[in-house]
Amino acid sequence: MADQKPALVLHLATGGEPLLFALTTEETERLTKDLSHFVRTGSVQTIQTRDDSEVAINFSHVAAAYIDDLNRKTRVFGLH
Repeated sequence: MADQKPALVLHLATGGEPLLFALTTEETERLTKDLSHFVRTGSVQTIQTRDDSEVAINFSHVAAAYIDDLNRKTRVFGLH
């Protein structure tokens, strides 16, 4: 089995292709706990990507956000 490559997936309220941000294990753990709160409150948060970049995200423009594994071959929303 391949190593997992966690990513933050953002679907913007305006539509278009989702935005994908590769994450570290530590950032994945932090976001897993707080992600629904960020979307509900529309807060602005800075995330640390796997390549050590910092990205500011305004969650008031996000329609759906979740953590996914970039190595998964099949994609069915909500199922692993």
